[in-house]
Amino acid sequence: MTPHNEAKKGEIAKKVLMPGDPMRAKYIAEKFLKDAKLVNKVRGMYAYTGTYEGTEITVMGSGMGIPSIGIYAYELFKFYDVEEIIRIGSAGANDPSIKLLDVVLTNKAYSSSNFAKDINNDDCHFVEPSLELNEKIINVAKKEGIDLRVGITNSGDVFDAYVKDIDVYLDSLPEGTLASEMEAFALCYLAKMLNKKATCLVTVVDSQFTDEVISSEQREKSLDTMIKLALDAIK
Repeated sequence: MTPHNEAKKGEIAKKVLMPGDPMRAKYIAEKFLKDAKLVNKVRGMYAYTGTYEGTEITVMGSGMGIPSIGIYAYELFKFYDVEEIIRIGSAGANDPSIKLLDVVLTNKAYSSSNFAKDINNDDCHFVEPSLELNEKIINVAKKEGIDLRVGITNSGDVFDAYVKDIDVYLDSLPEGTLASEMEAFALCYLAKMLNKKATCLVTVVDSQFTDEVISSEQREKSLDTMIKLALDAIK
């Protein structure tokens, strides 16, 4: 056990899906996993282990932001012998070609954060996810007819809807950045540092480039598409 995870060794699967919201972890466990068991509830960060089509999988919340996922992912990799983590979450569009409910796969995670410097004395702001996991996700998306966008994602330290000047913020991002979320950089950096595998898959739920509003039903259906894509890829 760790200060943040009460699961016993062996109660966490080698393969993990990691949404930010612990209630989404609960939702995934109840809807998609068989014989799901609650193995952690410390600080309300729920983790469930069950099976998906015969493969043992844990789904665990990460909380919001690089510091939070940095703690949980590090402990999963280091102390629970987790081999693979796919972050699944929501994001905001940074490019007008990205539409609401598009599913975006990270092929390079960027952050202006000093996370890598702090944890590993490494002045790093770009990190690539697992090419093997990305290939699996891309292949499953093609098979299932999912229009997957692949590109750079930004892991911000702030919720971009609250920044003082959104145009200045967007101009500060690397060219070709498709979407912003808040966790992928730390997850992928830790995987690289600890010789593990990780990637990030997000559904775009807001965009400053459109006044379109999505219904709760549309949002749930799209998130389910992303969740099932991740499950089918990691199994």
